[in-house]
Order: sequence, then structure tokens, then C-alpha cells
Amino acid sequence: MYFGDKFNLIVTAAFLFAVGALLYIRLSGRKTEQAVLPPAEGKYTIERMTEYVKQCLNEMVAANWYHTGFIGEELQRRNNKRLELKRALKGCVYGDLSDKNYVKNVIYDLLLQTYGLNEGNVNRVIPFEDARRLTEQDMFEIILHDYKKKYRYDALHRIIARYRLDEPKSSPAEGDAECYVITGEEVRTIYNREAPALTFDDKLQLIVQRIYQQYKGFSVIDEIRDMNIDGVSGGVSGLPPSFAGMPDEFRAHTRRNDPEQLPSAHDSVWIFYKGKSIHLSFLSFGSEWELKRVCQNIYKYNNPGQLSETNGYKVNEMKDGSRVVVVRPHFSESWAFFVRKFDIPNVSLEQLIRDRNSELAIGTIKYLMKGSRITAVTGAQGSGKTTLLMAMVKHIYATLTLRVQEMAFELHLRKIYPNRNILSLRETDHISGQAGLDVQKKTDGSVNIVGEAATDPVAAWVIQTSQVASLFTLFTHHAKTFRDLVHSLRNSLLKTGVFSNEQIAERQVTSVINFDIHLKLEKNGRRYIERITECVPVEHAGTYGGSIAQAATLNEKMERFMETAADYLERAADRRTYVERNIVEYRGGEYVAVHPISAANAAEMIEQMTEQDANAFKAFVASYWGDNHGT
Repeated sequence: MYFGDKFNLIVTAAFLFAVGALLYIRLSGRKTEQAVLPPAEGKYTIERMTEYVKQCLNEMVAANWYHTGFIGEELQRRNNKRLELKRALKGCVYGDLSDKNYVKNVIYDLLLQTYGLNEGNVNRVIPFEDARRLTEQDMFEIILHDYKKKYRYDALHRIIARYRLDEPKSSPAEGDAECYVITGEEVRTIYNREAPALTFDDKLQLIVQRIYQQYKGFSVIDEIRDMNIDGVSGGVSGLPPSFAGMPDEFRAHTRRNDPEQLPSAHDSVWIFYKGKSIHLSFLSFGSEWELKRVCQNIYKYNNPGQLSETNGYKVNEMKDGSRVVVVRPHFSESWAFFVRKFDIPNVSLEQLIRDRNSELAIGTIKYLMKGSRITAVTGAQGSGKTTLLMAMVKHIYATLTLRVQEMAFELHLRKIYPNRNILSLRETDHISGQAGLDVQKKTDGSVNIVGEAATDPVAAWVIQTSQVASLFTLFTHHAKTFRDLVHSLRNSLLKTGVFSNEQIAERQVTSVINFDIHLKLEKNGRRYIERITECVPVEHAGTYGGSIAQAATLNEKMERFMETAADYLERAADRRTYVERNIVEYRGGEYVAVHPISAANAAEMIEQMTEQDANAFKAFVASYWGDNHGT
């Protein structure tokens, strides 16, 4: 009897355990499949390890700890870790470095604790101990990792500066023409010279980074994007996919190389460094699919909308403030992206303007801001317009409210000046730049800042609002000369129907624009202020010819009529509505004072300044222009 009761008890317990296990599996929703290690012969490859990491992280995110028997603080702790990992996996693709490091730490622990990676097998993943078997990408990532331990995000800058990799060199692929390129041969030479001594931890971190960049990161540009450089782009060189089926006879004529050796769009990695576009010819995304994956992920911060064939481009910012532009076929010939970074920590006039007699250019810009002058910042792409505009804001009186309109958030003025009254607006799929500028009129703004007057409606609005809607306006433009700036803004007024007469529209522009700060970008990447130009409107006053009514005889009336007609024709032929005067120029490596600021502008500037600044401005003008000045 005792034996039977004991047997029944065991059977009942086993049954209840089986039912409980089934209920747990059903209710928890967890996968019954666990992360399975690959066979030993294929275990130590990046591809197999990436798949293992993906499976593990998916299971960790999908885990339901409410049905495991944990209660209280332990349950809360485990659930918080799951939610934190889930958030980090989502945030790391936006350029958030803290989320990226969190995910990499989880991958590090997985490889070390569950995958069995150790000092005996780590070299089977990447042949760290045999330089002959390392690829150029391997060598570059090892060098960058080694420098990063000491210089952090200045690592790439230090490598380029030490080995002078930003100097132009002749390229056989370009017919021996000079270009900016970093080749695989240079990378191998640097690696052999540096001979980095790697610990097991270094090797494991390099493997973790390789897995991360193929799983959640931005492929071969993942670490490069984090560096303190001006920007990075991909998909902007090489043959586009549409050339893949091109006959070999035709492909052979496209370049001097062997047609089979021609690079494709996914072999294109470029960096923007100190104003120079440098081709990293040794790096490749490996496939069009990988380039496409990067393009589809890199712009996703704050959900800007879907990149599709209908909407073939996206302009957005990343978590760290970088501007990102992504294009895709059929809008572009291949998938491509452009990440532009801005050096926010060093954004000051003193940091940006460092040539001889820089005090002249810096002081002039400071007093233009304190004097509330309507100012355009012009120059070519990459010349530093946005960065200079950031620095100029510092010298606007803090009592004034600032309203900013941009295509995508680039200025990030509230990050630099968190205690100022600043509000930035941007274009969206449903709100145009013109509509955003109209809203600004109702936000009690004293200073309007337009990130870029790139479209006709926005350019026309800049001119209109500069007259009535704000104290003064700052904007950037791509004009090459002051005359080009005036003509471009004039044409925008005509195209939008604000004016129909060309000369009247031009007079409207020249009566509004006070100054133009023009930036120059040389081929060697050097940036400087080429000129600061004042616009002085030309006023045509007085009557035409003589008074016909006062003539006594018919002959006298005819003479005065002819004088009036000649005067009218002369003025009609003279289309000059303004005089451009360079008050500061860059000559022979230094800034020099040229023409003084006009009396009208100087008087208006003094009126807008505090008494202390007004006196300092008068002394500044006298020290550079002497007694021959407008004040």
C-alpha cells in the first residue's frame, strides 16, 4: 500500500511538472529553439559568430520574465535589462554612441562566456598573428583601434596627420592625375611600421566591432563615422549597378583598367577631412545589398519617413547632430549617402579664423552682429558656412530671441547656447519651408536665421521678412560673388511673383542686404574668409532734365524736352542699383582693411549697440581705417 501511494505520488508530480512546463512555454511566448553553436569546423568565422549573436540577442529581447517564477526586485531587474537592451538595439542605429557601446559590451560577454572564444582560438577568427593573411581592412581597423586607445575620436585625424595621408598623390587609375586617396599599399606600410601589439582583449574587441558593424552598425564606415572628421560618404564612385550587364567591349572603353577590375558603387568609401574629399580605395561595402542596408538605416533617427522609389531622397540628422542625406534609384544612379559632421565644441570665431591679422575679421563680424546687420554668409559647399554661422550667434545680444528655419537640423544652436531663447523649425513632408517661415512671424522672434536660402520661396521670404518681420536676418547662400548673390535673390523675387519689374526687384534686394561674408575653400582644403562686402544702395534723385513748363519759346521747350529724353534714356541704361565695397579682404595670407563702413550703416549699427559696445566699435574702426571712416 505504501509503495503504491508513493508510485502514484511520483506519477502525479511528473504529470503536473509536464503540464506546468507546457503552460510556461505557451504563456511566456519564448521560442523553444535555443541558440545553437555551429559545428566546430565552421565555428570561428565572422559570419557564423554574427548569426549566433543575432539569435542570442533576439532571444534576450523576446524573453518574458513574468512567467519564470522570479518575483520582486529580481523580476524587475531582469525585465529592466531586457528593456534596456531592446532600447539600445534600436538607438544604436541612430548614431548614439552610448547605445552602441552597450550593445558591443553585450556581444563581448556572449562571445567570451557562451561562445567559448579564448586566447587559443581567437586567431582563427582573424589571423592577427600573421600579417600576410590580414586584409587591408583588417589592418586599417587594427591601426584605428590601437590609436583610439590613446586618442579616442581623434584617432583617424592622428593617423592621417602623422603619415600625411591628406596630401595629393598621382593615381595610375586616373591617368596619373593628382587626387586625394588613401591606398591599400599605404595601409600595409603603416601597419608594418606601427606593428601593433595586441592583447587578447584587443583582439576580442576588434572581433566584436566587426560583428557589430555587420549586424547593427554601418558596415566599414561604422568607426569612421564616429571620428572627429568633417564627414563620410559612400556609393559616390565606381560603376553603378546598371553597368553590371554592360558588354565587356564597351566596359573596356570606360577606363584604362581591366574591365573586371573596375570598382562598383559599393566599393566607394570617401571621407571629408579638413575640406578635402579623400577616397579610401582599400575599403568596400562588399556588395550592393550591404550598401543598401546602410542607406536604409543611417537616416532613420526621429522617424523621418520612408525612403522609396517615389520619394527617392531623405535629408535628416543623426543623434549626434550630424546631417545625413540619402539617395536611391531611380532618383540617383545608385544607392548613396552623405554624412556631414559639425565641430560644435570648437565653434568660436577665434577657433575658425586664425590667419594673420585675424583680429580685424573677427572684430568686424562681432560688431556686425551687435549692430544688427542683415548679413549673408556665402561660399561653396564645404567652405564652412554653417559652422561660421554657429559662431556668429554668440555675438548677438542675449536679450534677443532667435528663430531658425532649416531644411534639416544642422545648426543645433540650443546645444551650444542652452540658455538663449532659440527655437528651430525645419521642413517636413507636409510642411514646406515657406509655411515654416510664415509660422515664425507669430513666434515673437527678434532675429531670423535661415540655414540655407536654397529655394525661390525661401529666398524671397528672406528679403520680405528682413524689412518688416524681424530686427535683422542671417542666412547662408551658395553665391560665388556678391553680384551673383544679388541676381539670385532678385530672380527669386521675380519667379515667386513678388515683383514683375527686374530693376525694382533688384533695388528691393540691395536695399535690404547690408553685408556679405564670403568664405573660400581652396583645393588643399584650407578655409578662410575671402572678403567681407558692404552693399551700398545707389539712390537716383532729382528731376529729369530741365523744366519744360518754364521755357519761354518753342525752341527752348524743344531743347528741354530733348534734355529730359536724354536724361531718361541715360538713367534707364544705367542699371546700377548698388555699389559693392569690400571692407575687409584676405591678401597674401592676412586680413587687410580696405574701404571703411559707410556712414549710414555705421550710424545704424551704433544705434543698435549698448553705449559700451558703441564706444568700442568707434575705437575699432579708428584703429583700422583711421579718420577716414563712416562714424
